[in-house]
Amino acid sequence: MKQNETKLEAIRIRDPFILPVEEERRYYLYGTTDCDPWFGRGEGFQVWWSADLVNWEGGKYAFCPPPGFWATENFWAPEVHRYHGQFYMLASFHAKGRCRGVQILRSGRPEGPFTPVSNGPVTPPAWECLDGTLFIEDDVPYLVFCHEWTQIHNGTVCCARLSGDLKELASEPVVLFHAKNAPWSIPYTGEVIRMPGENYVTDGPFLFRTDGGELRMLWSSYCSAGYAIGVAYSESGRLQGPWHQYGKPFFEKDGGHGMLFTTFSGEKKLVMHTPNTSPLERAVLLDVAFHAETGLIRME
Repeated sequence: MKQNETKLEAIRIRDPFILPVEEERRYYLYGTTDCDPWFGRGEGFQVWWSADLVNWEGGKYAFCPPPGFWATENFWAPEVHRYHGQFYMLASFHAKGRCRGVQILRSGRPEGPFTPVSNGPVTPPAWECLDGTLFIEDDVPYLVFCHEWTQIHNGTVCCARLSGDLKELASEPVVLFHAKNAPWSIPYTGEVIRMPGENYVTDGPFLFRTDGGELRMLWSSYCSAGYAIGVAYSESGRLQGPWHQYGKPFFEKDGGHGMLFTTFSGEKKLVMHTPNTSPLERAVLLDVAFHAETGLIRME
């Protein structure tokens, strides 16, 4: 290991996202990296890179808020996608007196620096939203995101068409499903955020297609064992569904907010954080395979 390299288990990170960049033969790791992502001032998002998914370099900031940036806290869950020759970061931000929203940023390089493409979030200004992901269908960009349980109690996963430059929504949001549609999802009773009533969480949607072209989605909520990852599938194979839930979560042992990627050698891997307790959370890589009855299985 080089002097400036570190192991994955040494990096404290929530909501990890890995982007393989084929021409560099590098994997880029992004995630929630602030020391206090719940109550501290938002500092930005760090990035690491690796050639083997074992030894990592970096820790530099891919994004720091520029002067006058609208958000001041809760810098959460950055994802980076390639689109029209550029790298686009989708992340969640919040400021007192404003609803949490998904902002889109852009860079010509995977390590950044990323700069906002618009003056504020692309999600509806009166909605509490988070965890946006980019999905392309018929060459049209869509934002898939969560309408938060903190506002509507039974959280949803929604989609809306984006403008071609990704600067704004080009359609009204459509609800794909509610948290309670999953038979395994139970009310949230955690300590970090307290809300009255019975609340069901939707977090971290990530869409993928199987080798046979079926459209499925990872997303997170709470089950009887804690924070968990479930799998949903689109009956039509199209983004607007209808969507159905597999009966049991893929992962139910105090970890979540996962995404899938394929290694340069063709292996399918899922990255997630576990445990779900700060400051202990770390990124974990699992070998996975598609499965007809459960959506996804872990390969031992």
